[in-house]
Amino acid sequence: MTELKFEELLEAGCHFGHLKRKWNPKMAPYIFKEQNGTHVIDLQKTIAKANEAATALKQIAKSGKKVLFVATKKQAKEIVAEMVKSVDMPFVTERWPGGMLTNFTTIRKAVKKMNNLDAMMKDKDFNNISKRERLQVQRERAKLDKNLGSIADLTRLPSALFIIDINKEHIAVAEARRLNIPTFALVDTNCNPDLIDFPIPANDDASKSIAAILKYMVEAIQEGLNERLLDKDNHADEEDDTEAEETQTEERPSREEGRGRRPRRQPTRREATPEATAAPEPAAEPEQAPEAPAAE
Repeated sequence: MTELKFEELLEAGCHFGHLKRKWNPKMAPYIFKEQNGTHVIDLQKTIAKANEAATALKQIAKSGKKVLFVATKKQAKEIVAEMVKSVDMPFVTERWPGGMLTNFTTIRKAVKKMNNLDAMMKDKDFNNISKRERLQVQRERAKLDKNLGSIADLTRLPSALFIIDINKEHIAVAEARRLNIPTFALVDTNCNPDLIDFPIPANDDASKSIAAILKYMVEAIQEGLNERLLDKDNHADEEDDTEAEETQTEERPSREEGRGRRPRRQPTRREATPEATAAPEPAAEPEQAPEAPAAE
């Protein structure tokens, strides 16, 4: 993961803020100065906050969880869709469907309906229905794909949200705060940073500024995914080594028995009885008759 450089952010225009009359006073700690009626963002604090956010996103990706990217403004749509696809994360670049987080079960039903329409269109009997019905199905499928196609693989609530322009995406911010989902966002001088868990002070209107920050975040997520794969491989190798050691320990006793002395013969059932094992008693000697006295 490459580090953010001050010169790159300066060239991308990340330091340009809004007019003084549009500013939010809570952004005062991140403002460097005012110039010609426009606020200038302190890029040193932008780098510090971006590093903090990248570290958190890396840990989320390493744990195998999903981060939902939200950017419906014109300047960020294509950038987000192109970069986020490379790390296989869900994103919303069209209208934010209200209740997407707080009413997630209904959204999943709409995604399931879209999958059912896909199966219907692939069926052989689809061409047998009337042309009007086919057009209705295709239009409904296109509408669902436009709004929900990028989150079709999102089977559960995301573990975090990355938002561009929190004023425009205030519904997404409110839903995430209600469900205690961590939020990451680009915050300009007209935003309230207290609404975001990991605010990154930067220009959220220029496409170059958005691309510079988003590229850094995507690289952090990619690094977390790579570490996750590496840990899985190491864990599999350890399991193989332990199984090999167990098989070796099981084979050793059998080999030692074959090389050692001949095993003792097991006594038969008859020999095992106490009557058979007891020593036989000696036979009694016959008593001799007394000799007769001699005649005188």
